[in-house]
Amino acid sequence: MSWAWRARSSSLSSSTSLAWSNPLAWWWALLTLVSGANIAVWVLLYRLLYEQPTGSLGGTSGIGLMLLLCAAYVFGCAFRSFLPRADVQRICLFDTWLSSVVVGRSVATVAEICFAAQWVIILRQLGGIAGADTTVNVALVIVPLIVLAECCSWHAVLTTNFLGNAIENSIWAVAFLVIGIGLCRLLPEFNGPVRVALAIAISGIASYLAFLMIIDVPMYLSRWRAGLADGSRLLGHLEGLRDVSTRWVVTHDIAHWKGEIAWMSLYFSAAVWASLALCVLYSLEDHLCSPFTGP
Repeated sequence: MSWAWRARSSSLSSSTSLAWSNPLAWWWALLTLVSGANIAVWVLLYRLLYEQPTGSLGGTSGIGLMLLLCAAYVFGCAFRSFLPRADVQRICLFDTWLSSVVVGRSVATVAEICFAAQWVIILRQLGGIAGADTTVNVALVIVPLIVLAECCSWHAVLTTNFLGNAIENSIWAVAFLVIGIGLCRLLPEFNGPVRVALAIAISGIASYLAFLMIIDVPMYLSRWRAGLADGSRLLGHLEGLRDVSTRWVVTHDIAHWKGEIAWMSLYFSAAVWASLALCVLYSLEDHLCSPFTGP
């Protein structure tokens, strides 16, 4: 399939409304339901971890920062769930300027950098408690890696070159491999529930890496090769910037979305749960201790 569509704002479906007989409607409803629940959980965590019973703000600056970073991710993912779109293809479910790629990609960029910052804070916190210099040091490369990944993503979006997406997700794989290494270093330093939590996180990261390398990156490489075979013209960065600002193509054809459904479903659910869990873990700092440091 060629993704070289060149129209401003048009529809590939017979109607701009999303009928419930369309499987995409049920998928979208599930995304919005999960995102609504995620927002409710964030509000609950805010009240429990940061807001005093009297309504005054009395939390520490650390948990306040974690909740702020989490909010950027939770609400950013919710926005992308309510108005799904595929950036390079310029497709979306609803005809509104909020579905434009420049808006959605900007929201995603901020949210993903904030998510990366959460991991940095947690690794430095746990590494400091355990005296694990390896964990503390590897945390330093995470945000730079994700910023580089975001640059590749924007390059792909502006030029419509899927190779940028393949490189972007490969960098995400490297970043989470680094995170996994940092967490593995912590395993022998903690006992009980903390060790269980670390093991669950490492297992989740291993599954995520497998998904990226087996499904996600090969998918983008396949699209890139298909574009080369079709002779699709790539856009320049300035031309692409105008394109992402003015063109969105409404389509309710599930064939256009089937490559996006798996990663979006996992991203807007499990990844957000990880962000929320990081806030809970950070809030337990006073109850965390390495067996070598004592209670």
